[in-house]
Amino acid sequence: MMNIDRLLGRSRNALLATAAVASMLAMPGAFAQDVTAPPAGNASADEIQQFCTNIADAARDQRYVLQRKELETLQSNVDERIATLEKRREEYEDWLKRRNDFLKQAETGLVGIYKTMKPDAAAGKLEMVRPEIAAAIVMRLPPRQSSLILSEMSDEKAALLTNIISSASDPNTSKEPS
Repeated sequence: MMNIDRLLGRSRNALLATAAVASMLAMPGAFAQDVTAPPAGNASADEIQQFCTNIADAARDQRYVLQRKELETLQSNVDERIATLEKRREEYEDWLKRRNDFLKQAETGLVGIYKTMKPDAAAGKLEMVRPEIAAAIVMRLPPRQSSLILSEMSDEKAALLTNIISSASDPNTSKEPS
């Protein structure tokens, strides 16, 4: 019985060895050599230089491909940001147009209100308004009515409005002093 066990053990070992060899032979490239790398032991400087020269073009091409992908990603990010900014610019321009239209209507209505007022009443109201607004209203009124309103105002307020109006007509007002 021992002989049978020993015989079976040897057969089993032989069978396992045969299976291992068969599986290694079945693997593609199991015994293939790496031909892309130069031999490490006895490579001369010329062989190393030739290897580096041979792969330089492929490495450069790969770098260019990676750089191009990165540039395309950056370009798409820039395009997205430009589209967002363009949308916001359009929204802002629309808002600004609506605001300017409203201000023009309000200004026209406000000038119309003061145009129909008596000069003494208009003068009293304009003295309480910010001087820039009062000057803008007085400028848009007919000259005869503006003079009547200014004559009804206190001397200080009339002088302040006159200074604002005269500086508004000066073409050098917005320029910085040299």
